[in-house]
Formats: sequence, structure tokens, C-alpha cells
Amino acid sequence: MILFIDVLEHPRHPSTPFHLLKNPRLVIPHVTTDIRQIDFLALRNAGYRGAVFDKDNCLTIPYEDILVPQLNVSLKGHKLKNVIIVGNSAGTKYDAGGIQAESVSYHLSVPVLRHDTLKPGYSCIASIRSCFSSLSVPIPDDELVIVGDRIFIFTDVIMANRMRSGFASSSNDAPARARIGGPLAIWTDGVWQKESMTMRWAERRLLDLVRKWAGHGETSSVGTDIFVRELPSPEPRKTGSALTKFLGMTS
Repeated sequence: MILFIDVLEHPRHPSTPFHLLKNPRLVIPHVTTDIRQIDFLALRNAGYRGAVFDKDNCLTIPYEDILVPQLNVSLKGHKLKNVIIVGNSAGTKYDAGGIQAESVSYHLSVPVLRHDTLKPGYSCIASIRSCFSSLSVPIPDDELVIVGDRIFIFTDVIMANRMRSGFASSSNDAPARARIGGPLAIWTDGVWQKESMTMRWAERRLLDLVRKWAGHGETSSVGTDIFVRELPSPEPRKTGSALTKFLGMTS
């Protein structure tokens, strides 16, 4: 399995706002849910072999490198192969001396990919693809899941949608992965620590408007509801049991 974990944010790729004006659908995720409800077993059974995770307010408290205890999973115990971290701070040209990369790698027990262009830039996407294609068993874009909780212009969602090949199946009988034609974009709507709530409200309003304009057709008919499960219990808030299974089975 490939696990990408994003780190602290910097201003987005300068071309992103212009790209959104041309194609607003880039902000539409295929799944919107709490990370607790992602059914990683269903994702694996559907053919997804790699995952791209946001770090802040997804796996960790913002600006911290330690996995939140509520997830009840440690990456150290799985001895995963082909695990890297791709961030917009650690491992980039803004990470002087690679200090942030070393810290994230140490606490999450995964290496950090060094790259110069921030997500969702095309150069960053090319670096990700290069890493996947270099594996003994290459992982194509349509076998990736990108999970993130971004508070400004849907960075991870845009990146996932930019990676779509344009060869998605139009058949209603085709599985969800074939009908998406690229990575599965999952936007998590829960946070571990409240921050920039006005921006989050604006982001959700933007998504609602784009979905209304697009008529929901692009993402509502691909059958991605099978990747969302019911919570086993209201507490703890995020048990991480499904994530544990996904990481364990792909190690």
C-alpha cells in the first residue's frame, strides 16, 4: 500500500483559482464523510491499493506530528512498505534542512518525499505518479484513494480530480472505480480541533453551490456510497478500526 500523509499548508498553487473558474467541478469530492465512516475494507475489495491522507485535522491535531489517540492505530506496528509522506511544508523547499520532514517521518514512521511544487500543482502530481510507477507492482491513479480535510480551496480534492484520466466509463453497470477514472476523492467533514471555522463554512457553501450548478450528476451516480459505513457506536468519536484493517491488510 502507498500512504501519502499531507503536512502543514502554504499558499496554494497560483494557477488553482484560474483552473477553478474554468472547471468548478474540481472541488467536488466523490465522498463526503467522517473518517470514522470510511469503509477501508470495501475500498480494498474495490481494487484500491494506495491511499493519500491529509495530516492536519485528519490523522493528527493541526501542527502536530503525533497520530491522534482516538484513531487507535500506530503506523509503526504495521511495517508498511512503499509508504511516503507528501506535504506542502515538510519535504518541500520551505523545509529548511529537512527538519520538519525528519520530525513527521520519525513520529509517523514513514519517509517524506522531497519535492518543490506544492499540491495541487501538476509538478507535484507528476512526482507522486513517478513514485507509484517506480514500484515493483506499479499503482495507477485509479487505484488511489485521496483523503483530506482541507480548509482552503479543497487542495486534496482538486489534486484527485486533476489526476482523472478522462477515460471514465459511462456505463451504469461499471464499478465505481471505473466510472471515476482516477483517484477516489474523499473529503472528511470532521475535525479534531476547531480552526478557521469561517473559512470552513465558506468552503462548504462553495461546494454546495458548485454541486447545485453541476446538478449532482458527476458524483452522485458513481456508486461511492458503498465506501461509507455506519458507525459501530457513538463513542469514541473516531475509533480508527476500519483504518487499522486497511493498513494491516495492505502491509
